[in-house]
Amino acid sequence: MSPDAPTPRPSSSHPVTSRPVTSLLVANRGEIARRIMRTARSMGITTVAVHSDADAGSPHVAEADLAVRLAGDAPGDTYLRHDLLLDAAARAGADAVHPGYGFLSESGEFARAVVAAGLVWVGPPADAIDAMGSKIGAKDMMRAAGVPTLPSITVDGDRPPDPGEVAALGWPLLVKASAGGGGRGMRIVESADALADALAGARREALSAFGDGTVFLERYITAPRHIEVQVLADAHGDVVALFERECSIQRRHQKIIEEAPSPVVGPELRARLSEAAVAAARAVGYVNAGTVEFVLDTGGAGGTGGGDPYFLEMNTRLQVEHPVTEEVTGLDLVRLQLLVAGGAALPTEVHDAVDRGPVGHAVEARLYAEDPSAGWLPSTGALDEFAVPTDRAGIRVDSGVETGGVVSPHYDPMLAKVIAHATTRAEAVAALTATLAGARIHGVTTNRDLLVRTLRHEAFGAGETDTGFLDRHGLDRLAAPLADEGAVGRHAVAAALAGQSARRDGARVLGTLPSGWRSNEVDRQEVTFDVGPRVVHVAYRMGRRGRDVAEVTLDGEVLDVTVGAASPDGVTVTAGGVTRRYGVQRVGAVTYVDGPDGSTRLVEEDRHPVAAEQVSEGSALAPMPGSVVRVAVVAGDRVEAGQVLVVLEAMKMEHAVHAGAPGTVAEVDVSAGDQVETGRLLVVVEPDAGPGDDAARNGAPT
Repeated sequence: MSPDAPTPRPSSSHPVTSRPVTSLLVANRGEIARRIMRTARSMGITTVAVHSDADAGSPHVAEADLAVRLAGDAPGDTYLRHDLLLDAAARAGADAVHPGYGFLSESGEFARAVVAAGLVWVGPPADAIDAMGSKIGAKDMMRAAGVPTLPSITVDGDRPPDPGEVAALGWPLLVKASAGGGGRGMRIVESADALADALAGARREALSAFGDGTVFLERYITAPRHIEVQVLADAHGDVVALFERECSIQRRHQKIIEEAPSPVVGPELRARLSEAAVAAARAVGYVNAGTVEFVLDTGGAGGTGGGDPYFLEMNTRLQVEHPVTEEVTGLDLVRLQLLVAGGAALPTEVHDAVDRGPVGHAVEARLYAEDPSAGWLPSTGALDEFAVPTDRAGIRVDSGVETGGVVSPHYDPMLAKVIAHATTRAEAVAALTATLAGARIHGVTTNRDLLVRTLRHEAFGAGETDTGFLDRHGLDRLAAPLADEGAVGRHAVAAALAGQSARRDGARVLGTLPSGWRSNEVDRQEVTFDVGPRVVHVAYRMGRRGRDVAEVTLDGEVLDVTVGAASPDGVTVTAGGVTRRYGVQRVGAVTYVDGPDGSTRLVEEDRHPVAAEQVSEGSALAPMPGSVVRVAVVAGDRVEAGQVLVVLEAMKMEHAVHAGAPGTVAEVDVSAGDQVETGRLLVVVEPDAGPGDDAARNGAPT
């Protein structure tokens, strides 16, 4: 809510700038760098990109007016270096710095350095960043300002917390890093027995991600809703709240689907949330855009009634999910950030949007290169194709990648944000669902199918969401591929016929002599595909002169299908009276098939395989490139199935590799600090004798 009149605000070291921004260095990468530069260009501002060596060919670099190299790949050598960023600004002649989100966006030290260098800092005062950067200090400050908070206790260094104080909080508890965000350094603890390990893991992850291992404990509300309020403040004392966003669909405490407005927030609760958010901003002398986050206790899983909000934290930066607020208010938050940073008062359009209220409904989904069915394991590699359709009204795609790009192990695995805005929530959800389902993403594993299944779920449609949604409704079912067994069979047929077409000398349609064709009609073409958990065998016999497909069998069963207009990049298949057009892309031995019934990745098996090097039974291999942060066993240790062997860090998150079966550690091949590639041998466990699932003996990440 907009206050009736500006009230005195705490003093800060943030000077009121009186010059507009003319040349902007974006101290970030990927989709947020592109997003910021898009608005800056529209305002006539020169844009300056910085990039690591790994990002030299990234879209945000190509789209900038100027680009400055930061030698190296790791964030600690590039995007987190104050000195390199300020030197880049000086060399490029930039007069302002926008930090985006992540990296140094919530570093008070960096904000001070930017201002001390005579540059405009497009963000809040350094004092406000520091005040909210410590979640422990922020909670104390919010209590003093009358903002409701959850009970909590601070953990002092490595000393265990007082058992009596812990018991007073009640179980379950949430271990939380005092610095940073994004779900890093967070653990849910169900009992006292698990507390010590959770504290150690949270400290380690927080120290790696934020340089600060301080953690605290707070009461964990089971199945809360995660509600946040967008605030805007200028340097002249004006503070407004631009309504709420619902961010309850989360994995590993990180949001993946957000929407505005919340389906459970009515006028009375919206007023309470807005007043609390404005009070929080005023308490720290806030300037620029920020977000005040709350947990809403609705009394149980999927609750759709009202509830009590509790302050969670304040993010002193632009949020990943800011587009949904932009869509329902009609405001460009980056433009407003730049105006406020240049000393302008909040323009009239902001107050008009507050008076008008949210218009329509917006939903955002985050596309990640990760495998939900394998503990959210990040996926790296080349993007052979990245195409999200934008032909529907109200669809917006903010992406950091393009076809031909590479997903690096050095950074967060988010590929893009897809946003839909419509008159009603149901329309927005339907448009977003159809857009995601029609996306073609080849080369890396993604969470696309999980997002689509979640958006299609009847509980989501009814607004029955909370932070435990994925677990409650069965992650295994939600993460299942959209293509069912019938669709996979059709996709295998499409892949086989497209492959046959591609092998013809110069032919683009079925009708000339195909490779392997014989005058005897009984001769057949055969191909076998590995499709994840199953192997599919396709055989087809061409008619005379190769003008049509005389017969197709799938795993030995004759199919009643008609195949038409086959080409190397597409096939039309008619089955059961329904004709479907499939897009086909082949990259080496891998074929990607996309259609209205889902997408499938098919790996063609070599007809003349060569014996491959075998990995000994019981070996635990690195599931992704990363750094070894902890080795939990030594040779000779006895381990049980599921016991942690090694902990890796990749893409700013920890991933534990577990024993696949009980046995004895025969060999440990890595040490803490080692850099490993995918497939690197980590630990060999000699399994106990007896029956078991051989396929489960390799270590699996969580």
